[in-house]
Amino acid sequence: MSDPSPGTHEQATEIRKARFGALPERVLFEDMVEEKAVLPAYRAVDAHDPDALAVRFSCLAADPGL
Repeated sequence: MSDPSPGTHEQATEIRKARFGALPERVLFEDMVEEKAVLPAYRAVDAHDPDALAVRFSCLAADPGL
């Protein structure tokens, strides 16, 4: 293999800088986060309902009625 001429490296560097330019600017954490207000709680939906829990959680091993 032959060594490249000294001017080739500088030319390649200039071509690379012209093609890719610089790195993009750093994005701050504050710019990546979006804050939204929380909706007020709806008591009728959020209230504890043991019958609804039994429908969602049915496991024979955990059933105290057996």
